[in-house]
Amino acid sequence: MTHTVTLREKSALTHDVYQYVFDRPAGFDFTPGQATELALEKPGWTEEGRPFTFTSQPDERQLEFVIKSYEDHDGVTNRLSHLHPGDQVELEDPFGAIQDAGRGTFIAAGAGLTPFIPILRQRAAAGRLKGCRLIYTNKSEDDIILREEWEAMRDLSVTFTVTEEPGRTVQRARIDREFLASVIDDFGQKFYICGPDAFVTDIREALLELGAASGNVITEEGL
Repeated sequence: MTHTVTLREKSALTHDVYQYVFDRPAGFDFTPGQATELALEKPGWTEEGRPFTFTSQPDERQLEFVIKSYEDHDGVTNRLSHLHPGDQVELEDPFGAIQDAGRGTFIAAGAGLTPFIPILRQRAAAGRLKGCRLIYTNKSEDDIILREEWEAMRDLSVTFTVTEEPGRTVQRARIDREFLASVIDDFGQKFYICGPDAFVTDIREALLELGAASGNVITEEGL
């Protein structure tokens, strides 16, 4: 079912990541980690839907998304960054994606963080972050999404890395098998991975080689 919703707020989180807040249709339900297909209500764009993860909580009155804009390409994310409050978009019913299967380590690259935002927020609100860890990599420190929020979450262990610029306050390192072996002691826990396809594939393979059970490695594809 297609829902037309109105943009109420837009704010910049980084130089190319925006937070969007839309009206929530009556009876529109989802679980943390789920996504929807979003399309611009503009001529020539209504059939160009793209999947985006809800970052709001299921009990909130509005829908929130955190979306990276790729301004070098005239695509949906670039067009979204030019929306203003009062503009409308179309949403489809929620679907799959990553869901909370228990405490564990959440490993994200860039905008791949977004499915983890509502999951970790829900756990924080319920006091269930103990035993959870976020390992989050970006090109530079300026790309880290919601850094202050993660650092302020009680009981959440946080590791940031950067890959293309010397880190001012975080480690410069690529997340790979060697890195994971150096920072993780327990490979019997659950692992959640999200990011570019190659990143997800490489990290999943590294975790399996290090002893993680296939059923404990959770990705958007459910592999």
